[in-house]
Amino acid sequence: MPEALRSAFAGCELQPLPAGMAPVLTVVIDTEEEFDWSKPHSPQSNQVTAVRHLSRPHRIFERYGIKPTYLVDYPVITKIDGLLPLREIYQHGLCEIGAHLHPWVNPPFREEVSQFTSYPGNLPCELEHAKLLRLTEAIRIGIGRSPTVYRAGRFGVGHATTRILRTLGYEIDVSVVPETNFQDDFGPDFSACGARPYWFGTPPTLLEIPLTVGFYGGLRKIGQRLYRSATSSVLSALRAPSILARSGLLERIRLSPEGIAYNELKRLTDTMLRERHKVFCFTYHSPSLAPGNTPYVRTDRDLQGFLDKFDRYFEYFFGAVGGRGVTPNEVRGLALRYKLHG
Repeated sequence: MPEALRSAFAGCELQPLPAGMAPVLTVVIDTEEEFDWSKPHSPQSNQVTAVRHLSRPHRIFERYGIKPTYLVDYPVITKIDGLLPLREIYQHGLCEIGAHLHPWVNPPFREEVSQFTSYPGNLPCELEHAKLLRLTEAIRIGIGRSPTVYRAGRFGVGHATTRILRTLGYEIDVSVVPETNFQDDFGPDFSACGARPYWFGTPPTLLEIPLTVGFYGGLRKIGQRLYRSATSSVLSALRAPSILARSGLLERIRLSPEGIAYNELKRLTDTMLRERHKVFCFTYHSPSLAPGNTPYVRTDRDLQGFLDKFDRYFEYFFGAVGGRGVTPNEVRGLALRYKLHG
């Protein structure tokens, strides 16, 4: 991670929540336009028809007492097809709303669209600020309240993001992907970041809730170093990560129903619980709720299997584990309540 970004997003990791407290799960959804993930980003790819299907998992959410947080981007909040379904769910008190910045579809448009500029943190500071300001205002107008939770598109935070978030009134960031390096694609390097929430900023009053990512297997204790080597250009071409996973020696798992089997989600959770991890973040992309939009859900059968993973995982987490559902704002409330400043 470049030193400017490291210092901007460095912080004071929270101590574990009290031993007797139940683990908590927050559900955070990248709520965005549909686009072909195999092609370059385009300002013309801004349809939001999948948003009408946000209600599909809500019977599951309600059964387990989950209030998801929809992180919405500019096309979703400014197009009628996106705003109306979203606002209906919000006005019924069934969700919270945050911001998700996809710069290539978010005005003002002053940059040349490329892989590099698809990470908002790579934009000039003034342009990153202007785009997030426009998005924040659109959300305030659309739902009547300014967002306080942010995720950078493509997880692309930069050296100015912390200051911009503070200036615009944000309190929580959910952009960090632990144990992950996006530098080969011009993005940030989160290899040194763990999965526990932490305070950051100067003073450290912003809360980072990283994605729940971890390692499972016999070589888990050296997972970060080994995985970094295995995903280098040479070893990745030799399929080293797949070989390690199939052998049971090392598997990197993200807490998401997208491309991750239920048994893997359970293994990850069990492993992290043994390490006194208490805050879990379950995340996916809204276009996956309609077949054909993402690599994870191509058919109606895929969609049924996708939603079945929600149900099975939540039954496990809220049943066998004894966990409970919270929003990112409630995680911040817990951290303040227990004065978990490291």
